[in-house]
Amino acid sequence: MRHNATPETRSVRLLRVGEQVRHVLSDVLMRGDVHDPVLASHSVSVTEVRMSPDLRHATVFVKPLLGADEREVIDALKRNVKYLRGEVAKRVNLKFSAQLKFLPDESFDEASHIDALLRRPEVARDLSVDEE
Repeated sequence: MRHNATPETRSVRLLRVGEQVRHVLSDVLMRGDVHDPVLASHSVSVTEVRMSPDLRHATVFVKPLLGADEREVIDALKRNVKYLRGEVAKRVNLKFSAQLKFLPDESFDEASHIDALLRRPEVARDLSVDEE
């Protein structure tokens, strides 16, 4: 990395590389390039990839369609991490190939929980008072 790079340019680079890795993984999973029965039977969304500052580690957040069999999908991705890492290394031009760590994306569950809280009658009543 350049010596005159600011924290802002470094973070933009991390976001850009994370998006590139996300696109590669999404493409590989969508096309069914991974020969695994669990992954073949599930549609998996790669929702976000967070890169470490040195670009050597990538935390990949995934969500199977409708949240079905989340644990089995994560385990299947971990079993096939070597192949997926190789595909990322081929398609994303980096000095090192990043270690991939797969985690379930909890943001959808959190959003649903917050939405349910906001729809509760006592909360809706309080919110309508504030709007008047």
